[in-house]
Amino acid sequence: MVAALELYLDTDATRRIRVLWDALEAEGVQSMRSLLERRHRPHVSLAVAPRFDPDRVAEALRGTPVAAPLRLSFQYAGQFVGRVLWLGVTPTADLLAHHALVHDRLARAGIALSEQYLPGRWVPHCTLSMRVPNTLMAAAVRRCLEMLPLEATVTAAAIADHARDISHPLP
Repeated sequence: MVAALELYLDTDATRRIRVLWDALEAEGVQSMRSLLERRHRPHVSLAVAPRFDPDRVAEALRGTPVAAPLRLSFQYAGQFVGRVLWLGVTPTADLLAHHALVHDRLARAGIALSEQYLPGRWVPHCTLSMRVPNTLMAAAVRRCLEMLPLEATVTAAAIADHARDISHPLP
């Protein structure tokens, strides 16, 4: 497992993604709903690392509003290697600048981060399933496209490390 700095979405967007999780489950695709004993929340991860020290991250980000009220526009579905299905966020200038600011503050504090989440490499997304069976991928993508576009506002942020049962809210 990994730790992540997660951005949480407004109530309506969260509800719509959970409805999508249920629809995927009904079609035989294990969604994030059934992962981690139903503690998983729809989110977009700004940064990922093998482990985070919540106090050290909070100190590095002191004075930075991590849960900035960004508007996110989910416009497409995608797949990462390993059969990971996700909804993609349009990378606006505001979102990319916020992402770069957070990474700059973490880097200055010497906090090591996963390369695929670094500025210039990051694909902003909300994971829907970690292992879609190949035979169900086309149907799962179609189901995602049926509910797009999805507009959302960031309402909260936290450091989450589910393997260590950590959820540390950030401002």
